[in-house]
Amino acid sequence: MILGVTGTIGCGKSTVARLFARKGYGLIDADKIGHKVLNIPSVRKKIKKTFGKEVFIGKKVSRSKLGKAVFSNQKNLKKLNRITHPHIGKIIQKELKNRKNVVLDAAVLIEAGWQRHVDRVVVVKTSYKEQIRRLIKQKRYPLGLIKNIIKAQMPLKKKLQYADFVIDNSGTLRKTSEQVNRLYKKWKE
Repeated sequence: MILGVTGTIGCGKSTVARLFARKGYGLIDADKIGHKVLNIPSVRKKIKKTFGKEVFIGKKVSRSKLGKAVFSNQKNLKKLNRITHPHIGKIIQKELKNRKNVVLDAAVLIEAGWQRHVDRVVVVKTSYKEQIRRLIKQKRYPLGLIKNIIKAQMPLKKKLQYADFVIDNSGTLRKTSEQVNRLYKKWKE
């Protein structure tokens, strides 16, 4: 079975994906693929043409500078997605080919249309307050940037409409793990 695990930033989708990986599922991390895609020469060239050399450090794209440019302006985010998502999607399709029992960890699973490549969609949710608390603690992002990132993403309510299953990650890791275990057992039956 191919699972697509998604949610908005700070909800814990990667935690849930790793919990499934511990059950024997392979793990494909769309964020890591996205980071690699930034090193493709044609992608760098388009980013430079679109956003200028200000988002570079030397010849490399600065993810933090690029993030500030795109999360403060929805149009810029759409431009970046048009540049990177086709490359990311191709790599995901290649990695999913001929694989069974794999988890695709992708914040933009639905926005990019990648849910068509999975058998089931798992949406991970938590409260807005908890998202902010986690991002300040774990990522040390400033509050303004956090709010911009959350605002730029598809609202959780809309993602939930695509869910085959929902995992509430508002509580402890143990409670989240119990939910993953229940789903895993259900699928094994």
